[in-house]
Amino acid sequence: MIEFLSQPWPWYVTGPLLGLMVPILLLLGNKQFGISSSLQHICAATLPLKAKYFQYDWKASMWNLALVAGVIVGAAVAALAFDGTSAPAISSGARALFARWGILVIDGLQPAAIFAPSNLFSPTALVSLLGGGFLVGFGARYANGCTSGHAVMGLSMLSIGSLVAVIGFFIGGLLVSHFVVPFVLAL
Repeated sequence: MIEFLSQPWPWYVTGPLLGLMVPILLLLGNKQFGISSSLQHICAATLPLKAKYFQYDWKASMWNLALVAGVIVGAAVAALAFDGTSAPAISSGARALFARWGILVIDGLQPAAIFAPSNLFSPTALVSLLGGGFLVGFGARYANGCTSGHAVMGLSMLSIGSLVAVIGFFIGGLLVSHFVVPFVLAL
């Protein structure tokens, strides 16, 4: 059983399992699947903030905080029990693309220019990690949800806003990977 659980599962198993989260949440509790709002709930629950943005009944979203805790605990179990600390192998095509960009890949998916311990506090790594983290967080709140929330939940509910957001996410990802990443790595 452990061997089965520790192997990558095929898309035709994991896709439907993830997809079933949408009707289960809607039918059992009229809840929407999403993670990006959890930081707002944590801040509203723990910080004495006066901003109206944090003045709401965060206890109604307790299920969302339990979902986030489950993701964290599940990741810890995978890392500790199933050797989840090693990155999956990447294709030779991806390695060739990274090589054209001048990116040396170490430990699976991690470019050495950013994630090697000796480079972690370099300007390239700081711009990539801090700037990227800010842009992802700001974008998720500005778009009223993250990529997975819009793609999984929003599209399944036939939301035009989610369709526009997902198209924007893909276009932005393509533009950044082809134009911004090579520029940042050249710093």
